[in-house]
Amino acid sequence: MAVLAIDGWFTIEDGVTHLLGTRCADCGTVSFPPRAGYCRNPRCDGSSPAPVRLSRRGTVWSYTNACYPPPPPYAAAEPYTPVTLAAVELAAEGIVVLGQVTPDLTVEDLRVGMELELTSGPLADGPLVWMWGLPAAEAVAP
Repeated sequence: MAVLAIDGWFTIEDGVTHLLGTRCADCGTVSFPPRAGYCRNPRCDGSSPAPVRLSRRGTVWSYTNACYPPPPPYAAAEPYTPVTLAAVELAAEGIVVLGQVTPDLTVEDLRVGMELELTSGPLADGPLVWMWGLPAAEAVAP
């Protein structure tokens, strides 16, 4: 079984990656990462967020590259290889989730508004993290 970098924030079942969030039972506000105890909407007094799987597709809201390794305690491969990050607005929920993109994509490949799909991959040759990649139908064969 694969080791996930952040337990409870995402799951991989039958090879399919899903982000996990919460939805307020009172107002419907969706949160990521999942949050227990109270609604994140400041106009709501709800205190019963329910677990929910989030959309697997969304559109690029913003993107950048990380040309330097993250500081401890975060894991970075030695030698460090720059990674590309994308903030993706989830299709159904309308919230923006930041994540690394798959190694086959660079900042030159990304455009604001393009569609990406959730997947997963290793973080610095270690545990798995969620990543954003081209939708399966659009992925380029090696």
